[in-house]
Amino acid sequence: MSDAPVIVVGAGLAGLSCAVTLYEAGHDVRVLEASNGVGGRVRTDRVDGFTLDRGFQVALTAYPELHRQIDMDALHLQAFDPGALVWRDGRGHEVSDPFRKPASVASTVRAPIGGLADKARIGLLRQRVRTTHPAQLLRRDDISTEQALYDAGFSESIVQRFFRPLVGGIQLDPDLADSRRMFDVIFRMLADGDSAVPSTGMDAIPAQLAARLPNGSIELDRRVAAATAWSVTVDDGDEHAASAVVVATDGPAASNLLGLDPVPSKAAGCVYFAADEAPSDTRCVILDGTGLGPVLNVAIMSNIAPTYAPSGQHLIAAALPGHIGGDLEHTARRQLRRWWGPAVDTWDHLATYRIPHGQPGQAPPFAPKQPVALSDGRYVCGDHRDTASIQGALYSGRRCADAIIASRG
Repeated sequence: MSDAPVIVVGAGLAGLSCAVTLYEAGHDVRVLEASNGVGGRVRTDRVDGFTLDRGFQVALTAYPELHRQIDMDALHLQAFDPGALVWRDGRGHEVSDPFRKPASVASTVRAPIGGLADKARIGLLRQRVRTTHPAQLLRRDDISTEQALYDAGFSESIVQRFFRPLVGGIQLDPDLADSRRMFDVIFRMLADGDSAVPSTGMDAIPAQLAARLPNGSIELDRRVAAATAWSVTVDDGDEHAASAVVVATDGPAASNLLGLDPVPSKAAGCVYFAADEAPSDTRCVILDGTGLGPVLNVAIMSNIAPTYAPSGQHLIAAALPGHIGGDLEHTARRQLRRWWGPAVDTWDHLATYRIPHGQPGQAPPFAPKQPVALSDGRYVCGDHRDTASIQGALYSGRRCADAIIASRG
C-alpha cells in the first residue's frame, strides 16, 4: 500500500488544503470529487455576464489560514466598507466601526438600533475580543450567542435589529442559538480585517489551491460510495487502493460515509437580481432592522466588486438564512419592494440558490478541533471538525495532512 496514493474524498476547501499540503510535502495524492467542479460549497456561476457565488459569501481577510495557504494579492480582493447599513423606518442607518471609519461616528450614534449605552458596549466588546487570543476565545465558558449578548447588557433593540441579522448572515444563525465562542471569534475577525470577495468570484480561492496540484490528480464526477482505511469504492463499483483515505466532504456526507454522529445543518437561501439602477450606493452589507425578514442581508455586489456585473448593470444578492423552501424569489422581492418601492418589480431574477447544508451547527458547548485521525485508520477533515468558516475548512485540511505526514515518521 505504500506505493498507492493518499486518496482525498472531496475537493472542497478542506480536501484541497489537505491534498496540497500532502503533495507539497512529497506525497502522491488523488482527489475524488462527486460534483462537476472543485470548491465544495465555495462555488461560483457565471450567468449572462454576472458573477453569482452559490449563496452570499465573503472572505474575512483576518483569517490566518487564508494568508498561510492563499496568495491574497492574486485574489484582487474587493472589500465591503466596515460596519453595516441597517434598514429601518424606510431608510438605511449606517452603523460602523469608528476606529476603522471615523467619519461614521455621528451616523452610528444616531442610528435607531439601540441607545448610547448599547453602542458603548459594542466598543467594549470589540476591545475584549481584540485583546484576547482567538484560541482563548474558543475556550471561554459557553452559552448561546443571544444569552451572551443579553448578559453583556445589550438591549432587546440592538440584539434584534443589529446582531440578529448580522450573525444570521455570517453564521446562518438568525436565532442566535449557536455558541458565543464562535461569535466572539467572528466578531474579532470583523474588527481585525475586511469582509471581501475576489474580483472574479469566491471560487478563485479553491481554484488557486487546485492549480497547485498536478494535472490529473483531481477527478470530477467520481462519487465515493464506501471508504476503508486502505481503499475507496466509487459508485460504478470500482475499488481503488490507497495508502491513506481522507474523507473531506461536508458534515452530513462525512457522517454517512464514516458512520460518525450526525452533523446538524444550517440552511440558507439566496436570490440574485439584476437591475439597471442600484437601489443604493452603499458598499456596506444591508441588514434587515425591521425584525420582519426573512431576508436578513442584502448586498449590492456591483457596488463592492464592479466585476460581478456587466457594465451599466447592477447585481443584488438577497440572503435568507434558514429558509430554503417555497418561492424564495417572490418572498425576497415582496420584502425588498417594501424597502425600495415598485422599482424592485422591474428587477430581473437571475438565480435562486437553496443550500440545505450551508454550515454545520455550533450549539453550545462548542468544541472545535475535533480529531481528524479516526480509530479505524481513516482520516476526516472539514469545517465540521474545526470552526464553521473558511478558516476552519482550510485549517482542518492542513491539520489532517500534518497528521498523515507525522504518522509516516
